[in-house]
Amino acid sequence: MATYQRIVLANRPRGPVTPENFRLETVEVPELADGQLLVRNHYLSLDPYMRGRMSAAKSYAAPQALDETMIGGTVGEVVASRNPKYAVGDFVAGMFGWSEMGVSDGALLRKLDTTRIPPSAYLGPVGMPGMTAWYGLNQILQAKAGETVVVSAASGAVGGVLGQLAKLRGCRAVGIAGGREKCDYVVDELGFDACVDYKAGKLDEDLAAATPVGVDAIFENVGGAVFDAALARTNAFARVALCGLIAGYGGEELPIKNARLLLLNRITLRGFIVTEHPELWPQGLGELAGLVAGGKIKYRETIADGLAAAPEAFMGLLKGKNFGKQLVRLI
Repeated sequence: MATYQRIVLANRPRGPVTPENFRLETVEVPELADGQLLVRNHYLSLDPYMRGRMSAAKSYAAPQALDETMIGGTVGEVVASRNPKYAVGDFVAGMFGWSEMGVSDGALLRKLDTTRIPPSAYLGPVGMPGMTAWYGLNQILQAKAGETVVVSAASGAVGGVLGQLAKLRGCRAVGIAGGREKCDYVVDELGFDACVDYKAGKLDEDLAAATPVGVDAIFENVGGAVFDAALARTNAFARVALCGLIAGYGGEELPIKNARLLLLNRITLRGFIVTEHPELWPQGLGELAGLVAGGKIKYRETIADGLAAAPEAFMGLLKGKNFGKQLVRLI
């Protein structure tokens, strides 16, 4: 009997994620029923939201079940099909999780055009991260030409796309990232106007210098001191798209010290979960695909090889060790 490997959640983290929270298993490849197809995954996406799903605390989605395949986006190739809509050799994006293979009835799969765009990009700028940036900029920030947009975690899979979309709109894009190398990439490769290295120890001062006329829109991925520094620079009627709070994903408290500015500057703050807006995905992904294929959106990937490398790569992601989109290559 043919087999494949998967990683399940063995127990829930108490504080930082550890390798012991996961378990590598070998399982049998199932027989396909009518209407089903079998996908061999080529790439697995690792994303910060997975940390929240590992907890049993109440959230926007059900917790990751124990002893079940860890959640996650995948891109792979159909290797067997009893579904007339999918042929062997088709590339598809799905949610097969931390697994070498997956079975589907096709309902939640998306066929991919890999002639213009590499398969891995469908887990980054032309996938959920890109769509997150597209939705935040267009639906929440509604940034206009000439406005200043600040993006935290600017070298990451979401932040990097957000800043480039803002530049295409004629905005001033200012990133916040950790380390000189990441900031140089954000400015020199992605085309941001400026990037502040929060590790340099002068976050407030450096952000003030990078936003001489204040901040009109904030795309927040981090929270904590980074968010407070951006709030301190806001203009009246600024908008905040609250995408992530990665500084608190280990259970840390994240008080907003500049909360009074939410009132004084009449700020609109909206948290969002991009998967709750499926009606906009075709439009957003279509625009992003065109921009990536045309070279107008650039991106970088950090790739770990082999399914067994996923836990360490995920722990590194939560500590900011990755550069751009964190992927696991499975084939």
